[in-house]
Order: sequence, then structure tokens, then C-alpha cells
Amino acid sequence: MSAFANAIRFFEACESAQGWKGCRPYVAENAPFFAQSEPLVDVKTVEAYCEWMAGFGTVTAPGATYDLHVKCYDESTRTAVFFATYHAKHTGEGGPVPPTHKETHSHYVYLLTMNKEDKVAQMIKVWNSTWAMREIGWLTPTAQVSG
Repeated sequence: MSAFANAIRFFEACESAQGWKGCRPYVAENAPFFAQSEPLVDVKTVEAYCEWMAGFGTVTAPGATYDLHVKCYDESTRTAVFFATYHAKHTGEGGPVPPTHKETHSHYVYLLTMNKEDKVAQMIKVWNSTWAMREIGWLTPTAQVSG
């Protein structure tokens, strides 16, 4: 199995809310997770992120889906890149407020650094969480700035 094939399998398992059980075969032990996003500030491992995604995708926004726009692999850095849009509607428990029944269509990028065993050694998520949280009604819109 190649590093890129494992990265793809990991991405699909994570985004389909399979949790750590579905993602674990593709991840190195204690692989760190990084994101500059408020909802994920306390998430420090790939395992914890997989569980966060499973909870969001099965409890808070059951039936969430994604559209994958780009996937690629840089052999020189052993890095897989995925650009996608996540589609979710807050209909379940969880989150800072009761279900809003509002939707988000949020763009994001995963950068997965693969180790020599072809497993995820590190994960970075690039995501404008503030935008997504506003769309699903967890944050109030900000005032328009006029020029």
C-alpha cells in the first residue's frame, strides 16, 4: 500500500465520521494534529480529531457530507493535500446552542505528512471555522465594513 493510497483511505474514513476505529490503521501512534481554528484549539492528536469529527458528523450534524475538489501527493515531502467542502446541518445535540437547523458549506484543506511506514505522521487542517460557525448559527454576523 502506498503512502498516498493510505492518505486517501484516511481522508475518506475521517470525513465519513468513522472515528478513530476507522482511521487508526492509517495513522502512526500519537500523530500530532494542528489547526488554527477555535473549535479545535484543544485537539492535539489525530486520534482526538478523528473522534471530534465522528461526534460532529453523527451527533451534531448527522448526515454531513463532503465534496472532494483536489487530492495530490508531493513525494519529496511525503505530504498529501486534500481540498474539499464540508456540508453539514446542525440538527442534533452538541454545539454551544440547541439545534439551529442552519447549514454550512465550508471549505477546508488537510495536509497529511506520511512516515516511512506510509502512515499519517502529522496532520494540519486549514479551515475558516469562524465562517462555518456563523453559517450554522453559532456566532452572530459581524457588521459590514464600508470603504
